[in-house]
Amino acid sequence: MGIKPGWTGRVFEDFEVGDIYEHPLGRTITEADNVWFTCLTMNANPIHFDREYARRTEFKRPLVNSCFTLALVTGQSVTDLTVNAVANLGWDEVRLPHPLFEGDTVYAKSEVLEKRESRSRPDAGIVKVKTTGLNQHGTAVIEFTRTFMIWKRGHVPGRGGH
Repeated sequence: MGIKPGWTGRVFEDFEVGDIYEHPLGRTITEADNVWFTCLTMNANPIHFDREYARRTEFKRPLVNSCFTLALVTGQSVTDLTVNAVANLGWDEVRLPHPLFEGDTVYAKSEVLEKRESRSRPDAGIVKVKTTGLNQHGTAVIEFTRTFMIWKRGHVPGRGGH
């Protein structure tokens, strides 16, 4: 048997405005995810880690830390978008239209909004996407735009130039 090449990710030339990527991996949020992330980041709001406090709120249960939601949904998009990124340049227009709870499963999709050549790096381009995280019912729990710099074909380090 021969070695089969694996997925090495997209490069700048592979992105087209209007393309939509439904990211392949869903992720069910656990209590440990929420509490650990909240404590690691020193977020002192008890809505994320004090079940009795949360029970007395309008939500009746802990809310998932919104920064965890942003990090998770960004991570879910890496396989399709930024395996070959030089760097993230920014997250903008972050919206949380519906709460996310422990036990919910998150899925993500991204739409390519813009792409252009980098003005400072001839070996890379700039891509802007809108990413949406959806719960198991298809309800959007987070929406944001993200801009990243990504290598052009033939310039990905350590991958034989892709």
